[in-house]
Order: sequence, then structure tokens, then C-alpha cells
Amino acid sequence: MPKVITSEVSVRRGSGYPAPFDLPCAERVRHRLGEAGGLRDFGVNLMRLPPGAWSSQRHWHSHEDELVYVLEGEVVLAEDGGETVLRAGDCAAFAKNSGNGHHLINRGTTTAVFLEVGSRSPDDAVVYSDIDLQRPAHADAYTHKDGTPYEPC
Repeated sequence: MPKVITSEVSVRRGSGYPAPFDLPCAERVRHRLGEAGGLRDFGVNLMRLPPGAWSSQRHWHSHEDELVYVLEGEVVLAEDGGETVLRAGDCAAFAKNSGNGHHLINRGTTTAVFLEVGSRSPDDAVVYSDIDLQRPAHADAYTHKDGTPYEPC
């Protein structure tokens, strides 16, 4: 049956970033709805972002388009051009290879809930704009921007 029961979808808390980059994202909660439904060409995540949490480190993708749609609460979209408040009913789209690093921050007092939608290109590389972190295409781990791997925790 194609129905995905959100309450039964496995939850992933945190980010998987190496320390200390994982700290601002440690309390984010992601339900991988697309994966639970067997989707392969694009991902759909239901994200719960408590007060003070970040959705990710500020980043951009080489081969992946992204879209976020806010369902509940309020987040601040931080990108190269500054900050924009997004509220329930607002969305933002990020074209692949734009070079415009972005992320969402919950500066409010209630948990924000939003959908993340993105393509799943195996050729995608992720560049983190403000820190010495990248995820090269076809790689299973993060590296420094010079390609040196991070030491395992």
C-alpha cells in the first residue's frame, strides 16, 4: 500500500556531521517519508526543528535541487544575501549548483515543522559555505575542503 504512516516512519535525530559542526543540528528530527515509501529519484523529509536548532550547516549542492515548505511555526532562512523569515505556508527553493549557501534556523519559542524535498543525484557534491567541510560526490564521508578525511569520532 502506498500510504506512509508518518508516526511509524523511523526517526533520525542530529546530522552526522563531524564534531563540532554537529552541535547546532543535534536536536533536529527528520522523518524520511520518501525513503519509507520506497522513492528513489527524490527524497521527502518531514523535519521538526526545536527552538535554537539549525536544519543543517549552511551549504549548497552541485547536482541537487531542494525545496522546503513550512507547515508549522517560523524559521529564518540564512543565505548569502541575508536572512528571510519563513512562516507556515511559505516555501523556498534552491537550484542546484547555485553556490548560494543556505540553512534554516529556529529562533522562535516553538518547534517548527517543514517538508524538505530534494533530488537524489549520485553525482551530487555538497559544499559548506562557512566551515571547512564538504561531502564529495560518490563519497561516504565528509572531508576537509582540501580533501583530507575527518578522523573518526
